[in-house]
Amino acid sequence: MHHQKRSPDFTTTVRAFAAGVGCGALAGAFIVAAIVWQDGNMIGSRGTGGAHPTKPPSAIDRWKDVVDDAGESLGRGKDSERAVATSGAATADVVPPPPSPEPVLTAPPAAELGDRDLIVPVEGVPADQLARSFAEERDGRVHEAIDILAPQHTPVKAVEDGKIARLFYSKAGGITVYQFDPTERFCYYYAHLDRYADGLAEGQQVRKGQLLGYVGVSGNAPKNTPHLHFAIFRLSAAKRWWEGTPIDPYDVLR
Repeated sequence: MHHQKRSPDFTTTVRAFAAGVGCGALAGAFIVAAIVWQDGNMIGSRGTGGAHPTKPPSAIDRWKDVVDDAGESLGRGKDSERAVATSGAATADVVPPPPSPEPVLTAPPAAELGDRDLIVPVEGVPADQLARSFAEERDGRVHEAIDILAPQHTPVKAVEDGKIARLFYSKAGGITVYQFDPTERFCYYYAHLDRYADGLAEGQQVRKGQLLGYVGVSGNAPKNTPHLHFAIFRLSAAKRWWEGTPIDPYDVLR
């Protein structure tokens, strides 16, 4: 196949220019572009099928494109490295420290609370009449509490000293009380109340045996079965009143 020879004067000029450029990558890019342009010019001049050839860009326009592309490429490379380094540093700065481990219990929760001498929270109900129901299924979930049956409006009292963490109404629990123990490591949950005791307020300090409310059927409690739903949770370090590790109240109150 016949090949058109490149003009020696043009190639020599290109190489001389590249030798004078301080940036090796830029000079190399210029050489490649110039040669590509020269080849394109020669091929374009031959044309195909007698069609009028498209006029190629001038050498100066092509040179400008090569310089811009080479400079942009070099800049992106540096920016990419800087971006990676910056990204790594920023990520390292914002990564939160690992959570503090939960405190190690010196005794099982039920045994620890057993030493508190908690009272049965429903007035007139002796401990030996309580029935275990912690593991039973209720509405598709584990009960994790004890139900203490009593006539409606029977007084409900604080099982020990502590603080009212939250007075809350929910669709399931109805009228409820969340009480923290004095150490704020345990939460006592009283649900399905008929109403609160007069003057009861969040943040209030209460004493063992103090009136909190009255047995009712609020929430999803059966309307013909008034009772107190009573639960105990061991709080995490966050001390969120709505969550914790459930403890069987039966083992604590009996």
